[in-house]
Amino acid sequence: MQEIIREGRIFEVGGCVRDSLLNHPPKHKDYDYLICGIPFDYLKVMLKQFGRVDLVGRSFGVIKFTDYSQKDSEASTVDISLPRSEKSTGTGHTDFEVNFDHTLPVEDDLKRRDFTINAIARSLTDKNIIDPFDGQSDLKNKIIRMVSPDSFSEDPLRMMRAIQFASRFEFEIEPVTYQSLKDNVDLIGTISSERIAEELNKMLLLANKPSIGLRLMEETGLLEKIIPEMIPAVDCQQPGGYHAYDVFEHIIRMVDACAPRLSLRLAALFHDITKPRHKQKTETGASFYGHESSGAKVARKVLRRLRYSNDTIRDVSVLVERHMFTTDVGPKGLRRFIRRVGQRLIPDLLDLRRADVIAQGMGGTTEDVDEMQLAIKAEIDRKAPFGRSDLAINGRTIRKLHKLEESPLIGAIIDYLLEKVLDNPDENEPEILNRHVSEYLNDRNIGK
Repeated sequence: MQEIIREGRIFEVGGCVRDSLLNHPPKHKDYDYLICGIPFDYLKVMLKQFGRVDLVGRSFGVIKFTDYSQKDSEASTVDISLPRSEKSTGTGHTDFEVNFDHTLPVEDDLKRRDFTINAIARSLTDKNIIDPFDGQSDLKNKIIRMVSPDSFSEDPLRMMRAIQFASRFEFEIEPVTYQSLKDNVDLIGTISSERIAEELNKMLLLANKPSIGLRLMEETGLLEKIIPEMIPAVDCQQPGGYHAYDVFEHIIRMVDACAPRLSLRLAALFHDITKPRHKQKTETGASFYGHESSGAKVARKVLRRLRYSNDTIRDVSVLVERHMFTTDVGPKGLRRFIRRVGQRLIPDLLDLRRADVIAQGMGGTTEDVDEMQLAIKAEIDRKAPFGRSDLAINGRTIRKLHKLEESPLIGAIIDYLLEKVLDNPDENEPEILNRHVSEYLNDRNIGK
């Protein structure tokens, strides 16, 4: 790389510079480089001497470069680009008029950046900072400020990015930028669901207080555009002495109270989303019976719309639907709880309840959840059966011993056996289970 530095000028740009100025360690070796003074085709040839070159953005003058001169364990891929100017020519930031030119000064490239805190470069030659929009002052003053007055109309996703950064760094969006975001909020509909979800995920995973961003989304109108199902929760009161906040405020405080695990924080976001439609006045306040089941359906609907993976949708749905579980259960109920939820999701579900109690704002404690967690661990450690695969006999054995054909009957028998061993784990023995199969068949006059 020294040869490149000698022939051209190489700069760190964007997030890696911003984070270093904030004294934040870079995440996942997230470095972007800008090279001035070397033609694109010549740059490709030079880089190939040191590692792999992937031309993922030929029309944008962007290269993904993997440096193989480092040890294998340290090899990383970085984005390298030439300075460019660009102009959006289509809705949703999908069409561009792009010009990349190695003779352009770095300042021209920085003009196209979204916010002043991201429009900063650092020369690798002399470590000088290039900051034409005074982004360092905005970093110091904790301000999100757009570089151009057309920033949001050129790329409406920047509205979500502004909110994500405000939440992640606990910065304020300065008034002109804030008003521009509100004025352009309708344009978010031109952005793909996947890109919106990516920014939402960053806010949920990288911010200590995603509530900052969720409040901003509601205040600016973005929430109504992206998750309109959430709007009825705003100002929906919860009388009765169990909650200090309205439904929306409780939800976003609960997101904060959860550890930064995606399915967990998404479950917190959706767990009470349908409470308003279930609200019924009572003598002591209000009830919300059934909101967990309808909330799981809404969570599935919204997450599908935002193009989340099937695995994430399934996990979030289970967590939302089961979040009203009782901790006052005996061994039989505990085993059924483990079966319904699944061992993998139990830690998230218990943490969801802990966060729920914290976000109620009433000073509640979670000793009951801690005790339940210990009891669950004890059941798991004693190898109690929780699922079909834990049974001492399988469908093939049942068919062979009882001379049955493959049919839905076999699944019904296995479920029957599972209920038996959930009540009494000691009955999970082949001889006992086969006796139960015979009883099941005799009671239904099957095979006679």
